[in-house]
Amino acid sequence: MAENETETAAPETEFLTPSGIPVQRFYGPGAPGAAGRDTRDPSFYAKLGVAGEPPFTRGVQRTMYRGRLWTMRQYAGFGTASQTNERFRYLLAQGQTGLSTAFDLPTQTGYDADAPEAGGEVGRVGVHVGTLTDMETLLEGIPLGEVSTSLTINATAPILQAFYVAVAKKQGVDAARIRGTLQNDILKEYLARGTYIYPVEHGMRLAVDAIEHSVRHFPKWNPISISGYHIREAGSDAVQEVAFTLANAEAYVDALLSRGLAVDDFAPRLAFFFGCHSHFLEEVAKFRAARRIWSRLMTERYKAKDPRSAALRFHVQTCGSTLTSRQPLNNVARVSLQAMAAVLGGCQSLHTNAYDEALALPTEESARLALRTQQILACETGAAGTVDPVAGSYAIEALTDELEAKVVALMDRVREGGGMLPAIAAGRAQAEIQESAFKWQKDVESGRRKVVGVNCYEIDEKGKTARPTLKVSPKLEVEQKKRLAAFKRKRPTATAAAAVAELSRKAGDPKVNLFLQVLACVENGATLGEICAALRGVFGEHHGR
Repeated sequence: MAENETETAAPETEFLTPSGIPVQRFYGPGAPGAAGRDTRDPSFYAKLGVAGEPPFTRGVQRTMYRGRLWTMRQYAGFGTASQTNERFRYLLAQGQTGLSTAFDLPTQTGYDADAPEAGGEVGRVGVHVGTLTDMETLLEGIPLGEVSTSLTINATAPILQAFYVAVAKKQGVDAARIRGTLQNDILKEYLARGTYIYPVEHGMRLAVDAIEHSVRHFPKWNPISISGYHIREAGSDAVQEVAFTLANAEAYVDALLSRGLAVDDFAPRLAFFFGCHSHFLEEVAKFRAARRIWSRLMTERYKAKDPRSAALRFHVQTCGSTLTSRQPLNNVARVSLQAMAAVLGGCQSLHTNAYDEALALPTEESARLALRTQQILACETGAAGTVDPVAGSYAIEALTDELEAKVVALMDRVREGGGMLPAIAAGRAQAEIQESAFKWQKDVESGRRKVVGVNCYEIDEKGKTARPTLKVSPKLEVEQKKRLAAFKRKRPTATAAAAVAELSRKAGDPKVNLFLQVLACVENGATLGEICAALRGVFGEHHGR
């Protein structure tokens, strides 16, 4: 035995990824099981493929970041539309290459600023947008024919997209030229996040209406970002994150096929959104496995012919749930490593969290540092210089295979139960996520899983000066109500009311795509709250299980 080796090391079963996959002591020829597979074997290369070609294990573009860097799309939104517009302009000036909009809870759940349900929440966790004027202010000075914008919105997604289209038209931009992504993934709201409004079947109808209309009329717009990020933030492990996300995707694909669209008409426009947690090796492998599963799913199950249909394109956000309020500067290291895992995993766009987000919304300084993290990664590490630099790593390839097998097994179990809609309706998927979250918390509290600064390497922070954080003034809500009242005084009230009444009438016919009627409401002066109230009157509300 070498001098630096001991017999007191923890047993190998202690070395588990968050998904419960044992991490072997040694990967390579001579190691047990799949870990011993020789990466020089021809069959290995057949499964691995090359970048830009099925099964896309190594990436969806042939040259990856040599040809074009990932989009640096920092998520931002707070307070008023004018305040968020100022932050947008600041981030663009600092080198950000795409916008991503965070909306407050009233906007997400369909309430105007003057609604009793909105009290205390206006502008708190995102920007409030309740009228076309609000959206115009939010996007003032931003050329919508040139800048790619992500709208992180779900239950009210068709309304916010309508606001966006209406502003583009006012700017003189043909709606066919708008570029960006509408999150619009309502299934994950019922599954993991909770900002739903209507019963599942009606929420699904509105989401698919927006997708269908976009596919037919907005060729540069991604009408849905199918989101595993929120599933992961709710406490899932990596296997559940990918499996439930792709199972949700199957539900959307099936719904669109039932509308008469061909799979190759819309599949190239489906975008995805994953989180990046802290287990570096598992996260890199997770992204590679997800691409391979999606490629096979689209070509074998749905018979897609266009290679773009089988190429899984995704945005990544570093996971906010991994950030700690204790020793918050440690979060800089966490975010940096998660960002590196996302890049080595082949993401198409990336958001890096600010180190102070466990305390409050990011300050301008912390938001800049989060962006600089991506820029250092792109410019100084060399990671962007070669395609899939981790390919052939015995550890990465073994973990990719194991994750793939576990994800496929869970997806098969979901299908056996009728798919994601029944799984969500019965609460089965939610229960699995909750069990995973409970296990993680138990592991942290017992010390089995180490979190630096929380259950190890702690310091006494009593008496230290509080770190400056961003504060949203309570006066903002009063000011927003005044702006709403002014908007209502100036609009053509009767015209707005007529458009909303027509929306109510058409909502009763399940065969009608409602997007154009929502756009008519927006352009005729209806507010977000009025549109949602009309749809509540027809569809009712979902109150969870």
